[in-house]
Amino acid sequence: MAKTILHKANTRGHADHGWLNSYHSFSFANYYNPERIHFGALRVLNDDTVAAGKGFGKHPHDNMEIISIPLEGDLEHTDSMGNKTTIRNGDIQAMSAGTGVAHSEYNANTDKPVKFLQIWVYPDQKNIQPQYSQVTLEPADRKNKLQQIVSPRSNGSDGVTIQQNAWFSLGDLEQGKQLSYDIKRKENGVYLFVLKGDVTIGDLKLNTRDGLGIWQTDTIAITAGTNAEILLMDVPMDI
Repeated sequence: MAKTILHKANTRGHADHGWLNSYHSFSFANYYNPERIHFGALRVLNDDTVAAGKGFGKHPHDNMEIISIPLEGDLEHTDSMGNKTTIRNGDIQAMSAGTGVAHSEYNANTDKPVKFLQIWVYPDQKNIQPQYSQVTLEPADRKNKLQQIVSPRSNGSDGVTIQQNAWFSLGDLEQGKQLSYDIKRKENGVYLFVLKGDVTIGDLKLNTRDGLGIWQTDTIAITAGTNAEILLMDVPMDI
């Protein structure tokens, strides 16, 4: 029988630094909840809003897969691998920190905030050479279906690639739309995060910014109660 864990939006950790307003689905920085350290290989899911012209100064990471999904505005990225890029809504960015990388992230605009999801996934191999990937996807390709945005490096398929047996998908569903998702590996579970709207999974109703972890099952059935946008993260549970 499937196991589930529900994280309602209003139970997330919260930090408001003025220039940064961040909600944490899992323990991060000054927010610590021993029951919410990670969901399998998914370690961090931060829902960030950065004020106009502000951002994260240069800081290091190692042995973590870092995925950024812009929701609104433009985020400027610079790193020690020599990459300097701007990511916007429709773009997906991934960085395998491996042996170590430093990067900065700034709101590229001086007149409006930038909103993005910052997601960390434990890698399946430590101390690899740092790597970077970025793609621009067509939002229309997720209308009433799931669009794959992250896949394992060994697959080399849709979206950006990371050093883990993980697959992420985005869906933009119209009210009443029903779809099913087959979990990629029996060792994996899915963490579903509702970006907007209401969806139902089994007898659980999820609202905007709610998260639901599901594992020990093969397939998930999703029904959109309203127009809804969702993010599915299919990750190993056996880390």
